[in-house]
Amino acid sequence: MIIQLTAFDLSLAALLVVALAVVCRRLRLGIGGRLIWSAVRTVLQLSLIGFVLKALFAGTAPGWVLLMSLVMLFAAGREVLARQKHPLRGGWGFGAGLTAMFISSFAVTVLALAVIVGPEPWYAPRYAIPLLGMMLGNTMNGLSLSLNHLTQNIRRNRAVIETRLALGQTKSEAVSDIRHDSVRTGLIPIINAMAAAGIVSLPGMMTGQILAGNPPVDSVKYQILIMFLIAGGTGFGTLVAVWLTSHRLFDHRHRLRLDRLSN
Repeated sequence: MIIQLTAFDLSLAALLVVALAVVCRRLRLGIGGRLIWSAVRTVLQLSLIGFVLKALFAGTAPGWVLLMSLVMLFAAGREVLARQKHPLRGGWGFGAGLTAMFISSFAVTVLALAVIVGPEPWYAPRYAIPLLGMMLGNTMNGLSLSLNHLTQNIRRNRAVIETRLALGQTKSEAVSDIRHDSVRTGLIPIINAMAAAGIVSLPGMMTGQILAGNPPVDSVKYQILIMFLIAGGTGFGTLVAVWLTSHRLFDHRHRLRLDRLSN
């Protein structure tokens, strides 16, 4: 039997967030209001998605699954853009993150559904939507970290990069070390999560299945699968996003164009 949570139970947990916001306000950290607003968004968004998923799970229409997947993809692309201090101007910043997540998260999710998990049909919303959500959420974090690191360090090291270009290096050679560091930065969260899994923490999907009554060993198998998929999706997505963004910051004559970044 699953223990049902009441509104009173959730309100007790919410008091922790309120208390933290009060402390942040007293310390003048400037994030108390954002913390409360994020908590409100969490309640509203998760409540809404609960009703949407309930309707989706009642049927298996591929069109509705595709529509939901596209909404999630575009929302993730918007979050990647919002979390960068100096994103690319125009639609390029949004497009780089969106393209990278589409190539990585969508491809990996389809592979997992069609080849590994194999539900019937393969796009069954009970499997497709949660799996895609986990892929997009983790890939989004990796892309945000890597792109923010890339653009800030290119701005900070403008003189060094232009000196390298003047000495005859190509645009790829001039920013290769920054690219490598950016990819490593994007992969740190999933590497840490895999290294700590089972020793420091019990990952979310595994914990959820155990609470729902699934046998622990079966829950572990699913969690291993998810973490490997997330690692692959985040890694390849980060590589694509970093390459697209760094390529955009140079013109065809290998000149650095920082005017293509927002201030």
